[in-house]
Amino acid sequence: MKDLFTTDFKNAPYWWDAAPLTESAGGVMAPSYDAIVIGAGYTGLRAALTLARAGRSVAVFDKERPGYGASRRNAGFLGRTLKKSYVDLKAAKGIAYATAIYRDLSAAYDGILAFIEEEGIDCHAVRCGRLIAATSAAHYAVLERELAGMKADLGLPYAMVPRDRLREEMATDLYDGGAVIPDLGSLHPGLYHRGLMTRALAAGVAIFGNCAVTAIEQASQGDRFRIITAAGATRARDVVVATNGYTPKSLPWHARRVIPFVGYMAATEPLPPELLEKQLPHRRTVIDSNLDIDFFRPAPDSPRLLFGGATANGLEDPATIAALLHGRLARALPDLADVKLSHVWTGQCAGTFDMMPHIGCHDGIWYGMGYNFAGVPMGSFFGLKIAQKILGLPAGTSAFEAATFPTLPLYRGNPWFLPLAMRYFAWKDAKLARSGGP
Repeated sequence: MKDLFTTDFKNAPYWWDAAPLTESAGGVMAPSYDAIVIGAGYTGLRAALTLARAGRSVAVFDKERPGYGASRRNAGFLGRTLKKSYVDLKAAKGIAYATAIYRDLSAAYDGILAFIEEEGIDCHAVRCGRLIAATSAAHYAVLERELAGMKADLGLPYAMVPRDRLREEMATDLYDGGAVIPDLGSLHPGLYHRGLMTRALAAGVAIFGNCAVTAIEQASQGDRFRIITAAGATRARDVVVATNGYTPKSLPWHARRVIPFVGYMAATEPLPPELLEKQLPHRRTVIDSNLDIDFFRPAPDSPRLLFGGATANGLEDPATIAALLHGRLARALPDLADVKLSHVWTGQCAGTFDMMPHIGCHDGIWYGMGYNFAGVPMGSFFGLKIAQKILGLPAGTSAFEAATFPTLPLYRGNPWFLPLAMRYFAWKDAKLARSGGP
């Protein structure tokens, strides 16, 4: 295998170059807090910040350095779509439910951009538009049906791009056309997380990194919960679980309801600006139409292409991951077949059995998780909503809290079935392509 790596290659997220992880100590742990948040990602920090600014004492605990998880590893895409299609959701549960869900998705998307602007967080947040590339003619037809249904009911814009015009959007002949959603966006996830953390600390939130929570117990008196951590015990009136793909077995009810899986990403070496511009002339984010997506985007702060795919393949060796991803890059964008990779990394995501994000309260413990590839806007949105619920504000209501949070018998958080699921997704995509319809 040819050498795919630059001389300064890093087996670490590209985002950490501009937003390196830092140790964060909350000082001396207090005997009690108004609220304790488990997980220092987008959900946990947004909840903590909102509560602290409302006058509550808040501590956040993370088993790693804050930002080590998916919040500083993801692709930084900003959208308002789910794995579950709007048309299918409408057919299954009615137009009122489907439109309520998608209005919350729009609120999450618009809300994160408004929050970033209000807070002055410099994280390259832009409305760049998104290209959804159809992997077959049948996928193109299904994509058009889905987007037409969303436009009719929700007024959301889109434009179909037939195969003979696709090179106006992307330097590829791989796909059977696609669709542009002109107002979707992107950001630098590392800088966004750093901005959230900085503001949470300034608001008085105590953030304890490298301090896992090992148990949550019902308190016998006073505060409702006793929280056992690697650094000792404390108490709280409210507890928020915001661990998503890193949910530990010590939280068994939550671990049974999320399906952790590993995503893979890479960054190219710096490219000649004209070469990068040729690949994505409008600097949009790109995903393909498969259930197991490949995705591409320009880096927001250097002339590189960032890309990923091959989700849940069970790979761990950086060279093997690099070879697989590089092959997908060369297939989609053959002009880049000889470029080298400067970064390769993985991140732990989480799906759910109904392919929907979930927010709610179980046994008095609040949670938001299971984002199914929508974690940047939805994680921030759920953190805000949970905090509003704790504060007793009517604005905390969300359409996502209406559904039960399903699991399977005997499932304990170990997704042994993932390889089978990914093969099923591949079969379903191929079946659609062959049959010409869903």
